[in-house]
Amino acid sequence: MTDPVSRTILLLDIEKYSDRDDVEQAYLRRMLYDIADRTLDGAGIDARQRLRADRGDSVMELIDANASVTALLRALLTEVPAQLRAVNRMASSSAQIRLRGVVATGYVAVDGHDGWVGSDLNHACRLLDAALLRAALRERADDFALCVSEGVHAGIVRHNHPGIPTEDFHPVTVDSKNGPLRAWLHGPVPGGHDDHGERGEVPVPGADSGEHPAPGRQTPPAPARGQAAPPSGGVVFQFNGGSPNIGGSVVAGDQHGVSGGHVTGNVHLGGAGGESA
Repeated sequence: MTDPVSRTILLLDIEKYSDRDDVEQAYLRRMLYDIADRTLDGAGIDARQRLRADRGDSVMELIDANASVTALLRALLTEVPAQLRAVNRMASSSAQIRLRGVVATGYVAVDGHDGWVGSDLNHACRLLDAALLRAALRERADDFALCVSEGVHAGIVRHNHPGIPTEDFHPVTVDSKNGPLRAWLHGPVPGGHDDHGERGEVPVPGADSGEHPAPGRQTPPAPARGQAAPPSGGVVFQFNGGSPNIGGSVVAGDQHGVSGGHVTGNVHLGGAGGESA
């Protein structure tokens, strides 16, 4: 196996491929390869800078790390929708082609059987197969739904390069056999809700998850100006002058042992009269 090397990973997958007959599948594969080649050529990425793997209903491209990811994203956002519109205008309803796409970066090795190995590649494939990305494409009026990894968003998308509007990408978290995967979806999120916090920040635990502080661990309010803070072992109530009246009962004289506190004087709680300090 070769040593892992840094690559840009491009995945494109045909929607509802297995629903077609053999003739239609052969046609869709030709269209997929043609769209992929035109898009990569438009990004200035020639055949010497990429390796291709055939997955039947999808194509996987490993692209040299020196190739421009910015140019690739710009081409995916402009060339792919335009090509899909042109193809589908002339195709029958059974030969319409709609695509899901993923762009990620990471380290990939090639084994002795020309197989590709790498956890970053696995994660990209999980994004491509995610139910959320499939749902996004179903809800689109156009024919393309694109998702990018956290690394691609941090390195490229968030900087708002020409032709790659930052505000068009929304944070999502998808379930996978490898656990939750964070990514960024181009266009509306199914259900209308972004995920993993505002602009990709990690959500605060308990903010919207139904979690609440444990009983007895709440932070006490700050003391009023001129009032001493209560000791850590308990709460002190101090009343000046007279007898306290609590809940209709009168307690006369100095009182000790109220939850570890000290009560003196007179006060009326829940009624008129008396003084409190």
